[in-house]
Amino acid sequence: MVGRLDPEGAETDVIHDLIDFVGQDVLEIGCGDGRLTWRYADDASSVLAIDPDDSAVATAREQTPDALKGKLTFRVADITKIDLAQETYGVAVFAWSI
Repeated sequence: MVGRLDPEGAETDVIHDLIDFVGQDVLEIGCGDGRLTWRYADDASSVLAIDPDDSAVATAREQTPDALKGKLTFRVADITKIDLAQETYGVAVFAWSI
């Protein structure tokens, strides 16, 4: 899937040039169907990926590779209404969310 959306790997390279995901607990806001999530989730310690679109989140859950299921959670949620503990995440990612 990643190759089809980013065949040259440019977006993936830029994301990794800007952010060190290794060992980080990541909050992704506006994850949609997970198109960005798959580009960094291997390196993260854990990922909570949220989106208000239940159909997109269902697609992301269905496409989650088995190797990531233990550290990746997709939730239907609105960032303005979700209750998150402070200082829980080392990295927050927004993509196509504003």
